Amino acid sequence: MSSSGKTAVVFGGSGLIGSELLQLLSADSNYAEVIVFTRRPLNLKKHNIDEIITDFKDLDALRAQVKGDVVFCCLGTTINTAGSEKAFRAVDFDLVRWAAVAASENKVPKFLVISSVGANADSKNFYLRTKGEMEKAVTALNFEQCVVLRPSMLLGPRKEFRFGESIGKVVMRLFAFLVPARYKAIQASQVAKAMLRLADEGKFSGIMENEKLLKVK
Repeated sequence: MSSSGKTAVVFGGSGLIGSELLQLLSADSNYAEVIVFTRRPLNLKKHNIDEIITDFKDLDALRAQVKGDVVFCCLGTTINTAGSEKAFRAVDFDLVRWAAVAASENKVPKFLVISSVGANADSKNFYLRTKGEMEKAVTALNFEQCVVLRPSMLLGPRKEFRFGESIGKVVMRLFAFLVPARYKAIQASQVAKAMLRLADEGKFSGIMENEKLLKVK
């Protein structure tokens, strides 16, 4: 941990929200060091970003490096991308829970994680049930601040094409005036900004729904 500024740890830095968050952190003078766990080089070439390239197979070897003032967990995939429900759960539940446990064991005071609107551990929908179970596992740990962010459909430049999501974005934009705030599409950059703001203020713990994320200035 840096003595001259805060240290942030980021999981999921190559994703839509994570990449936006890294841009914010790299320009924030309050953060002297940003440790990013990533499967492939991000090549950001920022003075305060330290990339740890890993395939996440030897988690015990990584555990000691999950140290800092705050952990931002933006991990997430889709069942289609992962290839199966088992592979999806390995990322969205198992790996997220591991990151949270490692952070808690290493006395990181703050843990903020991206979930999904509609997450519910009792849902019949596998995706939403997995997200809900992840939330319960993470919030049961001992943090000074633990925030679960539940954004709706994300807007922004994805690196991979998702046909169903692209159609959904068009529909969301056309009928935005009919959609309740909880389900309105939201810019990934807005979620990242809210994530950083919540961590810096340090006052809120709990679940932050989409309608409140939209209002963060």
